Amino acid sequence: MYQLGHYGAALLVYAPLGTVVGLAGYETAAIVGALACVALSTLPDCDHRIPGIEHRGPTHSVGFALFVGVGLAAVTAVLVGAPSPLAEVGFVAFAFVVGSLSIVSHLLADALTPMGIRPFWPVSKRHYTLSVTKAANPIANYVLLGIGAGVGVVATIIVATLG
Repeated sequence: MYQLGHYGAALLVYAPLGTVVGLAGYETAAIVGALACVALSTLPDCDHRIPGIEHRGPTHSVGFALFVGVGLAAVTAVLVGAPSPLAEVGFVAFAFVVGSLSIVSHLLADALTPMGIRPFWPVSKRHYTLSVTKAANPIANYVLLGIGAGVGVVATIIVATLG
């Protein structure tokens, strides 16, 4: 998928987590999490600009998702001055999940294309694809963006109504 499709996939995958976090009374954290998830959702495609790295290779794997999660958690641990150690652990864990989820959303969107993904690289070379649409299909990318945005709006309404 292309950038807009990945943004939609990130919103779609993040919505359940954001809803729970918002309903727990952490609306600001839910919004920041959504922004971070969308911002990181295209990170795996940095492989286009790195010589010697195969597209949909290491940056399109579960290992990379965990790496990004650890990185975001580390940055959060440095930046967040939580009122208690327990709250700090919660924010850091949330950051890990958001970072990992952003990459997983990218993998899921790319699995819709015929090129597919190898999510367990380098352990397994097995290729996964649903072969639903080509990555360059603008209609598919806009539909995925629309679905993600729609689910995000529904999640926001739920938090605003029940929270």
